[in-house]
Amino acid sequence: MTKQGFKVLDSDMHILEPADLWQRYIDKKFKHLAPIGTTDHVRDLRLVGPDGRAWGRPADPPAGTLPPPGHIFHKNQKLFHTHNERGWTAQVQLDAMEEEGIDLAILYPSRGLNVLSIPDLNREFAAALARAYNDWLYEFCQGDPGKLVGAAMISPFNIDDAIAETQRCVEQLGFSAIFLRANIVNGHNWHDPYYEPLWSALEDLGVPLGFHEANNSAARQVGENFGYDFMLRHTYSHPVEQMLAVGSFCGGGVLDRHPKLRVAFLEGNCGWLPFLMWRLDEHWELYGDQWAPQLKNPPSYYFKRQCYASVECDEEPVKYAIDYLGNERLVFSTDFPHVDTKYPKAVERFLELPITDEDKRKILWDNCATYYGVVGM
Repeated sequence: MTKQGFKVLDSDMHILEPADLWQRYIDKKFKHLAPIGTTDHVRDLRLVGPDGRAWGRPADPPAGTLPPPGHIFHKNQKLFHTHNERGWTAQVQLDAMEEEGIDLAILYPSRGLNVLSIPDLNREFAAALARAYNDWLYEFCQGDPGKLVGAAMISPFNIDDAIAETQRCVEQLGFSAIFLRANIVNGHNWHDPYYEPLWSALEDLGVPLGFHEANNSAARQVGENFGYDFMLRHTYSHPVEQMLAVGSFCGGGVLDRHPKLRVAFLEGNCGWLPFLMWRLDEHWELYGDQWAPQLKNPPSYYFKRQCYASVECDEEPVKYAIDYLGNERLVFSTDFPHVDTKYPKAVERFLELPITDEDKRKILWDNCATYYGVVGM
């Protein structure tokens, strides 16, 4: 399949997990603790705990205190009504890919983005939550393993658990990446020595790391500055949390110490990259001898060598990122079926962007394939 002559690899396509996933798949000794999804409307992505309280996100506001849903909510209720009625199955996913013109999709969670975003979650329970999700996702991908590929959930609450689950998902389940939320939940920043064994394990396995944020968290997150204002919270939470993670990896020395590690910063846009790379480099020149004496090159060097950022289908500032970084560090995402997706016209809209066909070819397939290690297609 090609779309106007372009092969398409979706670097960040979402599934919508069944509400009872963790009740059905988690180790039975944790079943009484596991969260469950709510289904109050089409595309309801929320989780609640056994006590009915919000899980992995701030407590719900008092009834009647938020403005009524706007046009995008009603549009998506209609757009995804049939997908919801069909149960968001693997066939639903494949049909959506066919409609969009997507050849291969790497799958990331929806409800699962919040399942581990609780500070100081019990280590063993957190590992069980991740394992349950991955077991379900493996079965989901069997709908067509040639087109549906999983990105594994790992727990940041214990490095040994994270490494063991990474190895299982790559070696036994055939997943092509692991993912983490960008916001910190355990008090350890990404360039902390705590994570070094994990980064080394990813290098050894040759598997990439994808950072993916969500619009809220039960842990500290930049979006909380705006309370329940979804417009402002969503504006800042995704890109700013990713920017902070870029700082750790490129300026905090992670990529200097791990030259084979591939890292993507997904669903946070890319237009901010020229500014951030320039500012990180400037501060390395000013203060690096004191605060980063181990950093042998400017931070932008490491991004250009090892990192990727995703492009929204209508993100016109991508042209500035290409001018500054070149066209090899960017990957494409539809964000199906989340709130700001342009499905079923995301690929068509991307092809209208004011960049060259060579840029489009790189972003739609070549860079994604390099990042995820896709061969033979």
